[in-house]
Amino acid sequence: MTTPITVTTNQTDRLLAGVTPNDPKKLSDWLGRHDFSLNTRCGGKGLCRGCRIVIQHGKFLHESRPVEAKEESQEVDACQCEWLPGEELEVSIPARSLLQATASAVDEFHLMVTAGREPLFPGKPGAVAVAVDIGTTTVAVLVFDIATGSILGRAADFNAQIRLGDDVVTRINLCITDPAMRDSLQRAVGSETISRLISEACQMANISPAQLCGMSVAGNTTMLHLLASEDPAGLGTYPFHPVFLEKRHSTTGKLHLSNEPNGLEANLPVVLLPGLAAYVGADIAAGIIATGMRYAPQPAMLIDIGTNGEIALLHKGHWLACATAAGPAFEGSGLHHGMRAVTGAISDIVFHMENGSEVSLQTIGNVPVEQAHGICGSAYIDFLAEGRRAGCLQENGRFENSFIKMHPDKFVKLEDCFAFRLTSTLTISEVDVSLLLQAKAAIAAGIETLLQQAGLTAGELATLFVAGGFGMHITLEHAMKIGLLPRLNENQIQVVGNSSLAGAYLAALDLSALCEMEELAGKVETIELNLDPDFEDRFINALSLE
Repeated sequence: MTTPITVTTNQTDRLLAGVTPNDPKKLSDWLGRHDFSLNTRCGGKGLCRGCRIVIQHGKFLHESRPVEAKEESQEVDACQCEWLPGEELEVSIPARSLLQATASAVDEFHLMVTAGREPLFPGKPGAVAVAVDIGTTTVAVLVFDIATGSILGRAADFNAQIRLGDDVVTRINLCITDPAMRDSLQRAVGSETISRLISEACQMANISPAQLCGMSVAGNTTMLHLLASEDPAGLGTYPFHPVFLEKRHSTTGKLHLSNEPNGLEANLPVVLLPGLAAYVGADIAAGIIATGMRYAPQPAMLIDIGTNGEIALLHKGHWLACATAAGPAFEGSGLHHGMRAVTGAISDIVFHMENGSEVSLQTIGNVPVEQAHGICGSAYIDFLAEGRRAGCLQENGRFENSFIKMHPDKFVKLEDCFAFRLTSTLTISEVDVSLLLQAKAAIAAGIETLLQQAGLTAGELATLFVAGGFGMHITLEHAMKIGLLPRLNENQIQVVGNSSLAGAYLAALDLSALCEMEELAGKVETIELNLDPDFEDRFINALSLE
C-alpha cells in the first residue's frame, strides 16, 4: 500500500508518491529523507516549534491520536506527527521550518543548535545582516549572508563606555547624577563602538554598508537601555524596574548609529532582543536558545563569566536565574598589574614543583615574557590554583610564610602586603588575590544558591555551559580547583564562548528563535541574591581556596 503525500514550500510544490510501511513513520524523519530537512532544534522532543508544518488536508497521527485536518488547515510539530498508511496528505512547510546550514564555530562562539529559513530581516538574494553583542567590557559584531548564514566579516573591540566606568553600576550612577550622561554613554557604545565595528566588518567582507538589511542586538539589560538612551535609574536600586525588557524595534537613525563616514543608512531596522530581568538580560536569553539549553532533558546550567556573572538553571521544566556582582576583577580591573586579554598580556602560569618557586609563563601573541605588559584573567586563575598546589598560597589567600622564607627572591614587600614576582616588573599581590577571591566567591555563591533553590547538587547537573569570551580561555581544571566552577567531570562541561553573540546571530537567521527568547521571559524565575538569607554565608564560605 502506498500513501501519496503532497509537499508545498515557498520554493517547490511536489507530489511524493510511493510511501511504504518501511519508510519512517514520523513526519519530520520522513520529510528529511525526501530532502525537506526540518529545523528540529530540540532534537525532536516537541519543545521548540522549529519543525512546524501545516497539514492542509488528510488524516494523520498527532501525539499518537488520529486527527483529520480542518478545512482551514492545522499547524503542528512534524516531530510529533506520523502519517497513516493509505491516507492522502497535503503538507505545507513554512520557510522558517526548513533547516539551514550554519557555521558551528564562529569568532569565539559555538552555535549548538540549527536554524530555519525564515530570517528576521527578509531581503533580496545576497542581503547581509548584522549581529551585535554589547558586553559591559567588549562589543562584538558579525556580518553574514542572511540566506545562507555564511559569516562574511567580524570585528570586536572594547566598549568605549569603559572610559566612563568599568561596570554597570558606575554607569547607572553616572546617569542618575547627570542625565546628560545618557547621551554620552549612548554615543560611546553606538557611534564610537558599534558603528565603527560594523564598518570594519563590512570592509573585511568587501561589502558596502548599503547592502545591510537589518541588525539584531543582544546584551545585558543596562547595555540595551544605554544604547536606546533610556533612563537606567530603575536598574540601580531595588526592586530594579527596567524601562523595557521586551524586544524593541528601532532603526539605526533613532539609535544614532548612522552617520556619513560609516555609510549606515538611517532607516536600517534594528531589533533589540528580549531580556528576562533587570540583571538577567537578553544576553542570557540569547545564550539559553543558542546553546540548546532550552531543550535540555536533564538538569543544565549556563554561567556567563563576566563583569556581572549571570547564571541560569533548568531543572524539570523550572527555570531559575540570578546575577552576581562579580565585578571586573577577572578582566584585570583593580589589580596591580591586571589587564584585559590582549596581545602582550600574560595568559598562562604554571608552577614547577621540582624547582620550588619557578614558574612558566605564556603571553598572548607570544610576546617575550620580559616584555609582557600585564596579567589577564586566565593567568590569575592559574596562579590561584597553581599557587595553592605548590604551597605558595594559604587557604585564605595569603602567602605562606615558610614559602616566602624558602624563596625570598620571588617576593617583594609592598606598603601593606607581599607580592609574588612573576617578572622583573610584574607581580601578583595579596591584595590582588583578595579581590580575585571576592569575584570568585560571588559567582560560586550564586551557583550554590540556584542549586539549593532547585534542590540539586552540582554533581546532578547533566551539562554546565560555560559562556563568555573569558570562559573560552580559562583552564577548566584550575577553575574547578579554586571553586569558581563546581567540580564536575569535563564531559559534563561545554565551553560555548560568546553565546550572546551566537543568539543574536541565530535570531537574525531564524525568526522562530527570537520567538522562543520571548517565551522565556514568562518562564524564568529570577532570584534576588541580596534577599536570600543564606547567600552571605555561602559567599563567605567561598572566599577560601581548598
